Parts: sequence; C-alpha cells; structure tokens
Amino acid sequence: MNKKVSIIILTWNGLEFTKKCLDSLKDTVNDAMITTYVVDNGSTDGTVEYLKELDWIRVIENKENLGFVRGNNVAINQIKDDDIILLNNDIIVEQADWVSVLQQTAYEKKDTGIVGCRLINEKREFLHAGTYICPETYWGQQIGGGQKDIGQYSDNREVEGVVFACAYIKREVINKIGGLNEAFFSYFEDTDYCLAARKAGYKVICCGKVTLIHYQNVSTNVNEVNFSDMFLKSQATFKKIWNDDLTSRYTKTMAWHSIVNFPSGYAVSAKNFMLELDKLNVDVRYQYVYGQGTPFPVEEPEMSDNYKINVIRQRKFLKNCPQVVYGQGDVFYKNNGKYKIGFTMLETTGIPKEWARQCNMMDEVWVPSKFNVETFRNSGVTVPIHVIPLGVDPNFYHPGITGYKKHNKYTFLSVFEWGERKAPEVLLKAFSKAFTKKDDVVLICKVINNDGGLSVEEEIKKLNLPADGPEIIIMHNTKFADYQMATLYRSADCFVLSTRGEGWGMPILEAMACGLPTIATNWSSQVDFFNESNGYPVDLDGLIDAKAKCPYYEGFQWANPSEEHLIQRMRYVYEHQEEAREKGMKASLEVRDKWTWTRAAEKMVERLDSIATNL
Repeated sequence: MNKKVSIIILTWNGLEFTKKCLDSLKDTVNDAMITTYVVDNGSTDGTVEYLKELDWIRVIENKENLGFVRGNNVAINQIKDDDIILLNNDIIVEQADWVSVLQQTAYEKKDTGIVGCRLINEKREFLHAGTYICPETYWGQQIGGGQKDIGQYSDNREVEGVVFACAYIKREVINKIGGLNEAFFSYFEDTDYCLAARKAGYKVICCGKVTLIHYQNVSTNVNEVNFSDMFLKSQATFKKIWNDDLTSRYTKTMAWHSIVNFPSGYAVSAKNFMLELDKLNVDVRYQYVYGQGTPFPVEEPEMSDNYKINVIRQRKFLKNCPQVVYGQGDVFYKNNGKYKIGFTMLETTGIPKEWARQCNMMDEVWVPSKFNVETFRNSGVTVPIHVIPLGVDPNFYHPGITGYKKHNKYTFLSVFEWGERKAPEVLLKAFSKAFTKKDDVVLICKVINNDGGLSVEEEIKKLNLPADGPEIIIMHNTKFADYQMATLYRSADCFVLSTRGEGWGMPILEAMACGLPTIATNWSSQVDFFNESNGYPVDLDGLIDAKAKCPYYEGFQWANPSEEHLIQRMRYVYEHQEEAREKGMKASLEVRDKWTWTRAAEKMVERLDSIATNL
C-alpha cells in the first residue's frame, strides 16, 4: 500500500451479517495505511454496542437512518485526504490482498477514477462484473448476473458503472465532484456517481482480480423496507438528471435485419455484433429477417436470454439509415434501407446464382474472410465487398476459465454439427489409426444433430472402427449455455476439427482463445486467423465435389482433408505436449488481441463512417 485508504461500512441493523463481514475483513486490513470506519444508521438490534467493543475500527454513530447516501457522506465528509472504499455490511472477504489489488488497479492509469470488482453470491453464482445503462429503462443492469462463476471477467475492464457494494474511489474524484448525490436516498446513487465521474473525465473499471461474496439487499430485507417504492422514486430522480445525456449518447444509427434468438451461428454472432455496436454508441434497430415466406419460415421467440438484446428489440425499426441484412444470401431481398448492405458467408468454392444476384442488389456486401471475397467475386458479385470478421468474447474465452477434466488422459476435443461438411468420418478414422487403446488418450466429440432422419450412432457403426482402438466419447445434442462453452474447451488438451470448409470457423477461434493447441484443415475462412505459427494446419488431398443435403453447395467444391496428415498432427501434438501447450497459449494472446467482437464492431463502425461521408 502506498496510498492511505479509508474503508466505509454502513450498517442499519443486520447485526449477524455485520459480524460475518467484519470477521472476514479484519485480517485483510491490518495495515497502517488502511483505516476502517463503520457508520451506523440508527440500528436497534445491538449493532452499536457490538461495534464499540472492537478496537480496530472507528465507529460513527448516526441517531437515525439517514439512508445509504447521506449515511456514507457523513464519513466521506470527515475523511479529508484518504481514498475511499465503500463496502456493504453484507460482503464477505476471502481474498487477503483485495485492498492492495483495487488500489493498484486504480493507479495503473491516471484517468481511472472508480474501481469495482467481481461479486458472487454464497452459492458461487455471479452477481456483478460492472453495470451498463439502457436509455429506455434508466437502470444500471448488472453484467454477468445469474451465471455460474467459471472464471469469466477476470481482466480489468472499463464499464459504465459498478455497484457500490464495493467501490474504490480516488480522492481526486471526490475533490472534483463531491460526495454521493443526496438527491437519492438509496438505489441509483452508485450509477449516478459513476456517470458523474465519467462525465468529469474519469474511467470506471471493474477489477477482475478481486472477487468478493455479496449477500445482496440485506438491509432492505432485514428492515422490511418497501423496495418497490424506494426504487421507483430513485429511478424517477435518476431519469430527471440523466435523461438528456443517455438519449444523446448515440452518434449513428443502423438497421440490423437478422436473427438473434435461435441456437445458430448467425444468431450467436448477430447478438454479439449488436451488443458491441451499442457499446460503440450505435443505435441499433433490430428486425427478424426470417419467418413466413423465407427459406426459414419459423417465427422468432419473443424473449432473449440477454437483457440488452430484449431492450434493443423493442426499438422502432427504421429504414432511413444504413441497413444490414445478416443471414443467408437468399434473404438480401428483404433489405429496404437507405443504404443496403448484405452480410453473409459460405464454405464452398462459390455461391449460388441467386445469392450472387441478390448480392448485386446491395450497395455493398460484407463477408468475414478473404476466402469469401475470392469465392464471391468468382461467382459474379460485382458490388464492393468488405471484410468484417467475426470474433470471440475474451471475457469468456481465455485460459483462466475453469475446466472439469474427469480423468488424466490426454484429451482431444472436437465440436461440430454432424454432417458431410465437418467430415466426422475422417476424424474418427484418423484418431483410431493414430492411437490404440493402450495410449493414454481420449477423443470427445460434442456433436449436434439436427437431422431427424439420421442416427449418429448408426453412422459411427458404419465406420467399423477397430475394437481395440482408443476411447471415443460422443456428447450427442448436449446443450451448454453460450457462456459455458469455454469450460468445455478448458476441459481438453487439444482441439481438432477435420472440416471440409468454414464460412468462418467459430469453434476453431474459440478453442484458440482458450489456449488449446488446435489442429484444423488448412483451407477456407479460418486461414485468416489460423496458420502454422499459432496452430497445426492439416494439408489437403485436393478439393472434392461438395456433396451434402444443403442445396447451397450444389455445383461447388470443398476441401478433402488428408487423413494421413491429420494422423501425423495428432501424434505430434500428443508426443510434444509442452511445445503444443506453448503454441496454444501464444495463439490465445493473439486471438484475444486481434479477433474479438469489439475489434469486429469497430470495423463496422469504420464502414458506417465511410458510408455516412459518401451518402
């Protein structure tokens, strides 16, 4: 510690929680640079008497309940020089260095003003990794709420706000903008203060290196406070103060005609694009692109599992702005925007004539890779084509995510939808030839099968794999929450995919982000980010006709991955595990730096700026 800091804990009854908090805190604040204040707001349950027995804290006694804001301000106004940590009395501390880590984070960058941390509940479920504010709801929505703690949000991140259950506030911020806003009694005061600090030029950071346990709303529950009434009053006050600032944050508008609420690659990526564009102050207006009369006649479910996506979906769809149709190339005709953009991809050497025709109806076309630029051009697309890559969320895809390996065998993992394009027969045959039952290896295949007329079990039987071959585990139609996929990756030692073609190659990128050495076919879109320096590309035995049930592939070709080279690659990784591990970690750093959803959205914004200039 090189800067004095005062911890302020506000109490209003709830003695048992206060005892637990202070008991957990005591050994972590045994430093001459740390002073702990407990401010009591008129407790009647013996709290004050208990506090006065403790010789390591300073007690400030208010004779009545002044509320969260005024109660904390009493202490803030008495402490003249120190930095401040606001800490709830329903917090449990398990990390000895939490204060010093928060302070270090606060002073890493000069313009950092407020630092919060990861908060979980007693069941190790995620509560908070920062907050964001939607202009429509005027509420600081907690990031990560309800998720299982798997090590996500472990880096320091700039956020719009943090909850003041734990908040490190630099003295210079208090000197500049004052204490908490006494227009509030309780609730919304933390969001208000963070926005005020940001408006004054300071950044708000959520520190991923500190995790505290938070019981949440103890004072409200113990004292039987009418939460709804207090919340609505504070929300009205907040709206009055911040309405103009929040509604004016958007600097450009985009119509996004796509899909977000289905278990598909387009939906997952569309959702991530929309969330990142919103962070970049793009007012996204969403409309479902499929449904009756389209190649995918199913109607979209009304609700998403993401709060902000649901808010965005309620906005009025606009036509007088650039409009992106993000989906298969035969729905571009639905684009009726002021400036028409079609965004799609395909895994073969060309695209259907109808796709090319509809591409040429657009003002420009977006594709995720150089491979698609070439195949689209060769198929007759003449309008401008721009590369907008897809990405990963480094908060969830990184080497620190918790894995659950159930055995000590070296584990190869593959993730794919069963079908001709993924060449599962090549993978299973190669693995069975590369190893025997005596080898300490296992292959886990997380397989999705959406073809009701196909049995994965029967398809595997047709391969006549050797009885004395290595262990193969098929996870058939096993569902994971999106954010938990990285747990599966981190439960393996190596990722392998014998694909014949990728429009992007999301599982490859995700595995690399998680630090897995990765083996995949050296053809199609993934070569934009996957190469010999960061992975183990598999050679081709030429190109073959793309024979599959999908009508889009007819007349085109895709890769024929070399079974022999795949065998060699798997054996090499297994026999050179440390080298492979180091290459995987190198790949992780590269992916999390260059291939994120944020980077991808920034490229979109660059295009929007250029379009606006030329309109």
